[in-house]
Amino acid sequence: MNDGTNDIGLNSIIGGAFFVSSVVAGITSISISQHGRKIKKSSFIGNVMFLILCVVCLLVVIIIGKIHLWGGLGFFFLYLVYVCFIFASEMHVRQEEIETDDDDSFDLPMVCDMKKGQELSCELKVPLLVDKGHEVQSGNFCVLRKVGYVLELPLDLPRKLTIPNVSQEKWSKSFGIVSITLAPLLLVLIWDFFGPKSSIWAYGISGVLGLCCGVLVFFTSDGLHPPKKFNFLWLGLGFLMSITWTYILAEELISLLVSMGLIFGISPSILGLTVLAWGNSLGDLVANVTLAKTGGPIGAQVALCGCYAGPIFNTLVGLGSSLIFTTWKAFPSSYIVPIDSTIYETIGFLLLGLLWALVILPKRDMRLDKFFGVGLLAIYSCFLFLKLARALGFIEFQVSP
Repeated sequence: MNDGTNDIGLNSIIGGAFFVSSVVAGITSISISQHGRKIKKSSFIGNVMFLILCVVCLLVVIIIGKIHLWGGLGFFFLYLVYVCFIFASEMHVRQEEIETDDDDSFDLPMVCDMKKGQELSCELKVPLLVDKGHEVQSGNFCVLRKVGYVLELPLDLPRKLTIPNVSQEKWSKSFGIVSITLAPLLLVLIWDFFGPKSSIWAYGISGVLGLCCGVLVFFTSDGLHPPKKFNFLWLGLGFLMSITWTYILAEELISLLVSMGLIFGISPSILGLTVLAWGNSLGDLVANVTLAKTGGPIGAQVALCGCYAGPIFNTLVGLGSSLIFTTWKAFPSSYIVPIDSTIYETIGFLLLGLLWALVILPKRDMRLDKFFGVGLLAIYSCFLFLKLARALGFIEFQVSP
């Protein structure tokens, strides 16, 4: 959304989609290749085809070089179409399974048997005899935790003082009163810092609103139980403040990334394609691989489809939301998309990986094996080699539409 970092955001979205659909999907397939898991063909092809459609739409916008407000809204609307398509296709498949009475291959798996459960319970027990080395190691770990707590305190305390938490386990009346009092002021302050300047009346109204809410919480709650009435308002405000803090941290991390690029002479777009994209996708890697290895056939199905559904969400909703805000600010004019020649290379490799998945997996009877996974990793490795060679000056060429 910012003029100085919009190329990083665009590259991180495309780089993240490429990383998840190639590296995460490839490692997921390799990790369960010995089990010979098979996935549903219709669901897989539908997700891959829709991701290709999203990438093509984004490519058209980049080639044109500008986008109107209706184009940004179109990205968001396209995700609603995707959700309806997936829901309709799943209902159709379930209806066919009921009619043919052939749904035994996707029964709910047992995640672990009794023996594994007993082994896990044994591993979690605290040993009766602990040697001195273990005590020293535990003591060092406690010291590190205390040091980390002190370092996190400058950010952790303001976050707790501005995000209302009404869960029974973490409820504190004092924190609840302070958080709901300061939350409106923080919202106005963030709007004033990153957006157009607010008047003194905005601070006054937010302060009075927060003070009234704090007084209301003081008289309608106790120290043991969170408020019971209008709980949805608390949850909504907590969600809004969590998003606000995420936005604040994202702004600082992007600024840090730009500074690193200036210091080391690395293009910010390359950092967005690699460092930022990898950081955003590590959660997908851990979650999908774990789900595929422990969830049986359904876990493999969900994990692989998530490698394509996640990038679809990030592209249509994540990037779409940013485009809506930026085009709204430029309305009635169009928003000029930042020009970066290297983005065409990334889109080309991304489409190559998607076509590899779309062709190879059906040919191998929808079975997740090493051949499918290694091919995806090889495509991403070629992409990284090209980026590294260009960054080091070994290869110099420009790609234009």
